[in-house]
Formats: sequence, C-alpha cells, structure tokens
Amino acid sequence: MMKIEVKPFNEFTTQELYAVLQLRAEVFVVEQDCVYQDIDGKDNNALHVIGTKDGQVVAYTRIFKAGDYFNQASIGRVVVKKEERQYGYGQEIVKASIKAIKTEFNENNIHLSAQVYLKRFYADLGFIEEGEEYLEDGIPHIGMVKK
Repeated sequence: MMKIEVKPFNEFTTQELYAVLQLRAEVFVVEQDCVYQDIDGKDNNALHVIGTKDGQVVAYTRIFKAGDYFNQASIGRVVVKKEERQYGYGQEIVKASIKAIKTEFNENNIHLSAQVYLKRFYADLGFIEEGEEYLEDGIPHIGMVKK
C-alpha cells in the first residue's frame, strides 16, 4: 500500500528531498536516457505529492497553482519507480495530485505536458489533448488539459 503526502518545498527533510531527486534522476535521466536540467528552480514554488511504500519514495509529482508555471494549475514531474509501476501507483499519484489542486488551489482546470506514449494513461484520468505534439528535452510530448 502506498501512502501519499502533499507538502511544500520548505517542509522537505534532507532525506526526503534526496529520495525525490534520486527517483526523478533514476527515471527521467537514466531510464529515459535524457540529459536535461531537472533542478530547474521551480520546486520551491510547487506543492509536492509524494508516494511512499515501506518508507521509500516510489511515486511523485509536483503541482502548481495557475500562473506559477502555466496559465492553468498544472501537474509535472510525474514519476513512478520502475519496479512499482505494476501496482497502479501512477494513477493513484495523479488522482491525488488532481485532488490536491482542487483542495489546495481551488482549481478545476489542470494542464500537463504528457509524454506522447502516455496519452492513453492521462486520457483515462479525464485529460484531453490540446495542440500539436512537440519535443521537450528530445522526447515527444503533447499538452493535455482537464476541466
């Protein structure tokens, strides 16, 4: 069972921050073989949705209120540890992120930049495609919105 917690950047312990950054690097840099600037200066403006299992970070997103990243509230850095993807934690962490956006920001319109191969995953969670596909850090993406 995964436990989910939502917290601002200034409430991270050093160990939590390290675990989140390690997971993001493990998936986005190593697994996806993508060299990009993960530490982008935006984490301090986000709320962080952290999924843990047996004390280990296994899933994560960061969420922003409208205007802090995109015009709408947004979800980004959606990541699940490879060995844990079979348990549906991706859906759980995104659903928790949607709920946190509604609760914390009182927002219903949500934007995300989806890797193209995950369009169906996000569509199943109520997101619809918006605009054309584009490359972000060398990986095909598409904007998706939930209203």
